[in-house]
Amino acid sequence: MITVRFNRLNIQPGHRLLDIGCGTGRHASGLCRLNGVIVIGADRSVNELREAKNRIALSEKAGENRARQWGISAADITCLPFKDNSFHHVICSEVLEHIPDDAQAAREVLRVLKPSGNLVVSVPRYYPEKICWRLSADYHNTEGGHIRIYTKKQLTHLFEGTGLIQWGAHFAHSLHTPYWWLKCLVGPHRNDSLPVNLYHRLLTWDIMKKPKITRILDHLLNPVLGKSLVLYFKKTGN
Repeated sequence: MITVRFNRLNIQPGHRLLDIGCGTGRHASGLCRLNGVIVIGADRSVNELREAKNRIALSEKAGENRARQWGISAADITCLPFKDNSFHHVICSEVLEHIPDDAQAAREVLRVLKPSGNLVVSVPRYYPEKICWRLSADYHNTEGGHIRIYTKKQLTHLFEGTGLIQWGAHFAHSLHTPYWWLKCLVGPHRNDSLPVNLYHRLLTWDIMKKPKITRILDHLLNPVLGKSLVLYFKKTGN
């Protein structure tokens, strides 16, 4: 399930790409399909990094990996183990809502991004997320869960205050919003709800098969129901 639109970034062969908070590698593995790039997936979770590594390795075995080089790294977004100006593009998808010191995270992302480089940040959209919080306290009151809800203005201010300029935005994953509302309504930790399980099967089928009808529906509903807010920034300077 790709949230970021790679085709908006003008990614070229030889570019260095960082997926920070890569989780199981959904974006990192997608970036590895681009010709001649260098991809680093970084995350705090060793278990998720292991899954990301296996995911990319499987795509490589299937002949779908076109990256010049790829790797994974155990890293904390508030203290990244990379040199200044290391990456042409940085992706930070569904990470900041978990981070207590998001201002420090923003500074670190800026530090490792090259001048004129692109940063893409996605977080849960304000009103779908607010409804989830109202429906269930357990949704966010869990270890490692969401600790804040961003408005577009707040997220833009967080990064523009570090010297980045926002140049694009969109919403994503509208078909996932009703699923999370339903899951929160019945209890986010329940696994015996038939409606939730059926909806999950539908989403899994959609991700695997990518039928045209759901792509169109998702596109039409994103402005209203999009689960994720995605912002694109560029680093100023030469």
